[in-house]
Amino acid sequence: MKKQGFTLIELMVVIVIMGILAAVAVPKLFGMIAKSKASEVGPAAGTYIKLQDAYVSESNKIGNWTLIGYVAPGASSASDASPSTTNFTYYGSGTFTEGVADIADMADAWVAKNNAALNDCAANSGKWDIAIKANSNGNSISYTATTNCDQLTPTFEKIGK
Repeated sequence: MKKQGFTLIELMVVIVIMGILAAVAVPKLFGMIAKSKASEVGPAAGTYIKLQDAYVSESNKIGNWTLIGYVAPGASSASDASPSTTNFTYYGSGTFTEGVADIADMADAWVAKNNAALNDCAANSGKWDIAIKANSNGNSISYTATTNCDQLTPTFEKIGK
């Protein structure tokens, strides 16, 4: 009578191969999860830049979020003081009394800070920000985007260029 089945050695080889595949795949998976969470920052910043550009070209002034109509992710309206999502809180320094300021340099015009830990960026330690710089012609602006978590959003610094 012939017995059929797998030997113990064959089963152990399969288990070792599955363990190696899991050891390689799991860290990559967690890295992709953090990148997907951080992916909301780029479109949010791009929207802010487009709206600010349109406002500056029409009025030769910089507008705050309410005036330019920018609604940050997680906000109920453009006047929401501290909009946040599960992953980020958004704010900006553009909260002028009349809603507009003459074209001038402005640090932290748009900022996103992470609420949750994202890989190497501990919770509340990551910062994505956009600064406004007045151009020499006096009626236009340029942007400088910076982040301290560039491994999650490697192209963020190219926003507005």
